[in-house]
Amino acid sequence: MHEMALAEGILDIALDYAKQNEAKRIAEVGLLIGEMSGVEQESLRFSFDMLVKGTIAEGAKLVIKDVPLMGKCSKCGKEFHIEHYDFWCPECKDGVLTTISGREMKVEYLEVD
Repeated sequence: MHEMALAEGILDIALDYAKQNEAKRIAEVGLLIGEMSGVEQESLRFSFDMLVKGTIAEGAKLVIKDVPLMGKCSKCGKEFHIEHYDFWCPECKDGVLTTISGREMKVEYLEVD
């Protein structure tokens, strides 16, 4: 299960940060998850909730911020939301673009006590 491995990584980051800062409890973990990351958010939440049992993160809230898949056309410079993996510029119809966002999978913040 891909999400279980992600949840393990998230918990490792949170526990390491808590240890470095002598925190007694992890209350909240904020994540940035891109539209194109392939993460099944409910499975990630379930996995995280299972893994935190018995740790200082038990009961921690997992807050997920969705990051849209955005591109910028290399020809005309238009920035746009890429829908249904249609990478053609809606303005000039060129197919060469730079992905601006939407592939993120990272811990944005931790709230600890």
